[in-house]
Amino acid sequence: MGPEEINRITTAYELALRGIGIVDRKDPLAEMLAKKIIEIAQTGVKDPAQISDMAIKELGV
Repeated sequence: MGPEEINRITTAYELALRGIGIVDRKDPLAEMLAKKIIEIAQTGVKDPAQISDMAIKELGV
């Protein structure tokens, strides 16, 4: 992964955490969210907000 992709994934993760109200990054849901965001980003989705929304929907939270 290059710096641009890492930045995109990090931004999507931050948006998702805020979107579902997770503060503690040690929360098991935070880890599941991170894995789902990486999975979605690898499919070619580029917009961090879209990645975040898709991850939240796919996890059903």
